[in-house]
Amino acid sequence: MRRATTTPISSWANCDMKTNPGRFFEDYRLGETIVHAVPRTLSGGERALYHALYPARHAVYSSDEFARSCGLAASPLDDLIAFHTVFGKTVPDISLNAVANLGYAEGRWLAPVWSGDTLRSESTVIGLKENSNGKSGVVYVRTRGLNQRGEVVLDYVRWVMVRKKRLDVAAPEAVVPKLAPALAPEALVVPEGLDFSRYDFTLAGEPHRWGDYAVGEMIDHVDGVTVEEAEHMLATRLWQNTAKVHFDATQREDGKRLIYGGHVISLARALSFNGLANAQMIIALNGGAHANPCFAGDTVRAWSEVLDKAETAAPGVGAIRLRLVAVKQGAAPFALKGEDGKYLPEVLLDLDYWALMPR
Repeated sequence: MRRATTTPISSWANCDMKTNPGRFFEDYRLGETIVHAVPRTLSGGERALYHALYPARHAVYSSDEFARSCGLAASPLDDLIAFHTVFGKTVPDISLNAVANLGYAEGRWLAPVWSGDTLRSESTVIGLKENSNGKSGVVYVRTRGLNQRGEVVLDYVRWVMVRKKRLDVAAPEAVVPKLAPALAPEALVVPEGLDFSRYDFTLAGEPHRWGDYAVGEMIDHVDGVTVEEAEHMLATRLWQNTAKVHFDATQREDGKRLIYGGHVISLARALSFNGLANAQMIIALNGGAHANPCFAGDTVRAWSEVLDKAETAAPGVGAIRLRLVAVKQGAAPFALKGEDGKYLPEVLLDLDYWALMPR
């Protein structure tokens, strides 16, 4: 009888593999469009898990009846469910070998996502810049999320630092896209039919309306959530984000699993309910930076600053531009950057977005 043999782990790299090792920095080409697998049909299951993972309770996304009173056919799926789903589709092609996801810009939610919708993603490479160490580079992509009818429901730019595999490959000509610092109010897309003229502030949870907020106002959201290892990995799997640094502790020298930045975004957004309960729908992402890494055991808190306000043509609907900052334990109140202009080590997230609020 022939004895069974096994292939030593050290020899795996020499096998004829059918698996996907992911792209490295030198594999990207400026202008190429990547169609991402696999389309995903969303349901109330994703909503239930989202609300279990985060203390999310904005009324438009929690109640069909409340949403109908605001002119919608039913309660859409949370705006960040759409974002995480579209983002997760891109990971195997864009950030599987990422060192870190760095930032966002020019994001717009163009149509609500409903239970039963099927989303897919595609990304176009709009910038490449190798880092000075020659071991990694930054890839800029514009990603579009499309539903089953081919309608774009979400469009945003992000940039990510990706490892090089072949260090001897010459660096491409550096191209860094010029991105708008913020979307103008006239570029915002209000969901069709949205009407806050009969808005129920009691059921929404707070009495504060658009006119009660002043540009420059700072809001401490008070509450905190300690990140658990199991919860962040469950969340990241839920969005089918396969980036190695979130699951494989050998990917970092410190042996820690990096918390998916979107997990921090959703935690901070949910925490912002206390003080911004009526900032119902995120419709634009002006910019964002994951300032410092987050790890299990960190306690996340949040504060907001009102950056701008604008009226919309929709009945009773105003737009409010907010800076949402997530910090961990040890952060000073409303502290963001040091005298050197760099983010303080306790700052995890700096997010600039537009939301819709009753006037």
